[in-house]
Amino acid sequence: MIRTWCAIGFMACVSVVPGGLRAEEIDISIGYLRLEMPPRPVLSGLDPIPPERGIEGAKLALADNRTTGGFLGHRYSLDVVSVAPEGDLIAEAQAMFEGYDLLLLDMGAETLLQVADLPAAGASLMFNVSEKAPSLRSSDCRANLFHTVPELGMEADALMQVLMEKRWTKLALIEGPSAEDAALAQSYRDAAQKFGLKIVSEASWSFDTDLRRAAAREVPLFTQKFKAHDVVLVADAHDDFARYIEHNTWEPRPVAGAVGLIAEAWASVVEQWGAAQLQSRFEDLAQRDMTAEDYAAWAAVRVIGEAVTRTGSAEPAVLRDYILSDGFELAAFQGRPLSFRNWNGQMRQPIPVVNAHAQVASAPPEGFEHARNPLDTLGLDQMESECHAFEN
Repeated sequence: MIRTWCAIGFMACVSVVPGGLRAEEIDISIGYLRLEMPPRPVLSGLDPIPPERGIEGAKLALADNRTTGGFLGHRYSLDVVSVAPEGDLIAEAQAMFEGYDLLLLDMGAETLLQVADLPAAGASLMFNVSEKAPSLRSSDCRANLFHTVPELGMEADALMQVLMEKRWTKLALIEGPSAEDAALAQSYRDAAQKFGLKIVSEASWSFDTDLRRAAAREVPLFTQKFKAHDVVLVADAHDDFARYIEHNTWEPRPVAGAVGLIAEAWASVVEQWGAAQLQSRFEDLAQRDMTAEDYAAWAAVRVIGEAVTRTGSAEPAVLRDYILSDGFELAAFQGRPLSFRNWNGQMRQPIPVVNAHAQVASAPPEGFEHARNPLDTLGLDQMESECHAFEN
């Protein structure tokens, strides 16, 4: 187990805010609970997972909150607990709930639900910052569990919207061998059907050869059987084999999904709307690029900070009501304000669609409308969700 503290005190007990109002001093203690996952064996080791991925995003947001909080008498602290795979996560969660009622949870769906269902969690406000499983926004939702990481369907919908806008409507799908690959592939199928694209061919990836040496020979033969298509769509949830598909296909076609044209919550090539400044500050802090996982954790801590600033309270129930209200918005370097769906706790956000060197689009593109909010064209809509925990 690794435990780190990020806390700082303010000397002034009372601050003056714009308009001459006196601000009450508030201590806002945030917990970050992570279950470490052993790295999966993959063909290439070119993209190692940063050891504090997500955590460093939360630390950057903590600094942002302190900038505003310093003028208001609001003191923010962050306690990070990272549990080894063989550790007792539930015991650590129980201990955290004794001292914290605002928590970020970084773990898989099954473990996350075990934590969220602990009796001690009942009065807390929790933020899922890493798990994309749609069930957590549907049948397995919890009334005090919010999600700043997009569900799988949001990213799949974003990609299909951009492909539709480009009129690249015939897709050839390659599905990897893992259960996570299967879930990703199904999200692509659902999104394609939703927006009127057609998957004309499918193939299962089952190579056990060393593609670092054989890709130029094997991949053209593997993709030769595809029917006429505009795009090769790759469902590779763990960045295992996708990198060997691009520029090796039988037909010269763009590749999308896990490589090539990618839809993800954040990427280092996002530069507009002040994002370059956020990227730069994160690089100064962590000495690396900001990832989507860092952005989700950053957003969760910033959501807490914005809600505390607007309500003048650190009580979870007060913050929850405000975050779910029509009055809540978070400016988050995406060109459109972020808010939350009050039927399942999912954060609404645009999804950047990028390649390795630039942002190609921000989904939803112009023309994709929704009766409530254009961002609700991404992912589960209210009528599709089986979440009932938020109804009261």
